[in-house]
Amino acid sequence: MRPEGFRDECGIVGIWGHPEAANLAYLALYALQHRGQESAGVVSSDGTSLWVHKGMGLVSDVFNESVISRLRGSSAIGHVRYSTSGASHLRNAQPFVVGHKGGGLAIAHNGNLVNAHIIRAELEARGAIFQSTMDTEVIIHLAASSPRATLRERLVDALSQLRGSYSLVLLTESQMLAARDPFGFRPLVLGRKQEAFVIASESCALDLIEADLVREVEPGEILEIDSRGLRGFKAFRSECHHCVFELIYFSRPDSVVFSRNVYEVRKEMGARLAEEHPVEADMVVPVPDSGVPAAIGYSQRSGIPFELGLVRNHYVGRTFIEPREQIRHFGVKIKLNPVREFLRGKRVILVDDSIVRGTTSRKIVTMVRQAGAKEVHVRISSPPTIGPCYYGIDTPTKEELIAAMRPVREVADFIGADSLGYLSVEGLREAVGEKAGEFCMACFTDEYPVEIPLERPAHQLTLFQET
Repeated sequence: MRPEGFRDECGIVGIWGHPEAANLAYLALYALQHRGQESAGVVSSDGTSLWVHKGMGLVSDVFNESVISRLRGSSAIGHVRYSTSGASHLRNAQPFVVGHKGGGLAIAHNGNLVNAHIIRAELEARGAIFQSTMDTEVIIHLAASSPRATLRERLVDALSQLRGSYSLVLLTESQMLAARDPFGFRPLVLGRKQEAFVIASESCALDLIEADLVREVEPGEILEIDSRGLRGFKAFRSECHHCVFELIYFSRPDSVVFSRNVYEVRKEMGARLAEEHPVEADMVVPVPDSGVPAAIGYSQRSGIPFELGLVRNHYVGRTFIEPREQIRHFGVKIKLNPVREFLRGKRVILVDDSIVRGTTSRKIVTMVRQAGAKEVHVRISSPPTIGPCYYGIDTPTKEELIAAMRPVREVADFIGADSLGYLSVEGLREAVGEKAGEFCMACFTDEYPVEIPLERPAHQLTLFQET
């Protein structure tokens, strides 16, 4: 659960060369639902036309059998969205579709462009008209206005002007392209299902549709797929800075991300956390679901029993109606409930992946204490979050990040814990098996690999008001 801070970004998928392309894209989006719950969309191609359906809400809210039957053709791209740039509104739902001199063009984007607002202002000054508040639309305008001959060349031209993070899939009537930024911030993988090609944000999407994982799309690489097959082009010189929070929290634990098994990495984070911050206790309890693998690792390394002392309600929707008679900490209680018989009179190690503002952690600690726990020791399987993300994760400002403003002891007092321990940056590097600085850890170190050209991150800009 993450109501207080970090939000999922987006998930993208592309299917080429399968008679059930739209249906497979829809199913793959189910597997990527954790990456975005605000809107979902699929665009398909039958070789002569693009067919579009998108809407607000979960994949199950937006699609049904009748809708899928109208998305014709053997190629399709799809998108699930959490907004990091642009408000939550149907006009910002993706894939984004336009008509231009080369025909129809659809694009789905995961990431955030830190200089999109600057380029957008330049394009508007030259008369460009924008239909959304998404930085994704900037890519469309740059590609459409490029003098290059082919779509791939126009895409290279467009991407060369951008700074930030992107994993992209694009679809026309006759071809599909995929691209990943030169730093490889966001994950993107290539798969095969018989003769069909599959592009997806995570390998768990391939598993659901029984496609085989071939490899990652390389940082700075563009894939071009058409009737002649697949071709890969190294469009930009790369310098890896994978987002380490994909391994800490965002990716599904059953995925392979950045060539690593996410579940195993999270267990190792918990094991190293046990080495760095041991404490005498009766049980290790995860904050579900994000804290479960790390709690298992902590339990195994420390020898302290693992218990599901908090149970999550998996059937809570995005909104719920609170009763008129106020219930304290209602938002947390409707999602989590303590197992009082296990917790009563016990010394509890509570394991979670991160602390952002601290307000949710405080409510959870209070809940565990009210269930009768004698002691509550909080352990976090990542370092203190001291900087906002500008590359596609929705995070608070630095002033709202409790670890940036307070020392560890004060954070422990604020959340009501008997003790608090974070995994060290060095422990995180060892747990993920980092090689030669391949991960972006700016949210923990304040060292950003891509220069931010303005004080406020682009995803916090309001370009116009929604009604």
